[in-house]
Amino acid sequence: MKTIQVPNLEALPAAAREFASLMGDNTVFAFYGDMGAGKTTFINELCRTLGVDTDDTASPTFALINEYRSDTTAELIYHFDFYRIEDLDEALELGIEDYFDSGAICLLEWPERVAPVLPSDTVSVRIRVNDDDSRTIEISE
Repeated sequence: MKTIQVPNLEALPAAAREFASLMGDNTVFAFYGDMGAGKTTFINELCRTLGVDTDDTASPTFALINEYRSDTTAELIYHFDFYRIEDLDEALELGIEDYFDSGAICLLEWPERVAPVLPSDTVSVRIRVNDDDSRTIEISE
């Protein structure tokens, strides 16, 4: 397991750069954490680090899936928020397995809602809020 400490919002860009350096060839990243832990905030910063225009990123809570393209590599990045799905069938109707198999980077919020269909090589990312309001990001493959 790898750990990244994020003491405050000002440290977020450095944390996103460190995370990006650890991504390797992995493409599916499942972000776990309580409501308000900072999953969306971190994913948005990670997308900026990966070359997505800062105006393009937002929470896909209502759309469920946002598609971004890196300005530096032209790579596709999919940002999923499964918080509002009713059941696994709804996610399957969206074709999520095709996204997971596409080779594009897939960043998932609330992945526990689609756990039965997550690829076996999904990287688990847990964001914890510490007592001092800092964050700890734990990455395990």
